Amino acid sequence: MAETPQQALTRAAAERGVALSALSRMIGRNQAYLSQFVLRGSPRRLPERERRLLADFLALDEAALGAAPREEDVAVPWLAVRAAAGHGRVAEERLLRTEPVPRALMRAAGITPAAASLITVAGESMAPTLRDGDRLLVDTADRRPSAGGAIYVIRRDEELAVKRLIPEGATVAVHSDNPDWPTLRVATRALVVVGRARLLTRML
Repeated sequence: MAETPQQALTRAAAERGVALSALSRMIGRNQAYLSQFVLRGSPRRLPERERRLLADFLALDEAALGAAPREEDVAVPWLAVRAAAGHGRVAEERLLRTEPVPRALMRAAGITPAAASLITVAGESMAPTLRDGDRLLVDTADRRPSAGGAIYVIRRDEELAVKRLIPEGATVAVHSDNPDWPTLRVATRALVVVGRARLLTRML
């Protein structure tokens, strides 16, 4: 049977040869704090700060002290493609490497692992929203431009670009956030949407 957080704390403290009262003072609590946690179940769960300090000092996994298990990262393919925020670039979609992305972050963004890929932005036509060198997490399952306008990776002929798409009946406005670049209107059937940009990583 797995140890309770109280049992794990008591065992680790004994192995380290340190009293619960001393540990309580170390984490900035009164000296009876951890004894009450062990004997009375008060508090019911150790707060995150106190739990982290104790885990570091006692060389324990935080999960042993009651933390929720950490979810594994998802290995997302990072493609050797620079989607142009400017004139389109010829696509060369090959795997550069995989990049770990927290599963919880992907879930919050509404992306399934099978539909995720990373690409790099090239050019300044989407500035200040996107800058040259930014990385985008793309949801390839979301390919239908929304009425409010959102940023998508698109393909026209053999060129790849990243633009804000706004549907207008039988056409789509291909909009650059940089005011120095014109807005194009393209027939919906002539545009291939690769996926929607959901998350941005900017290298400072």
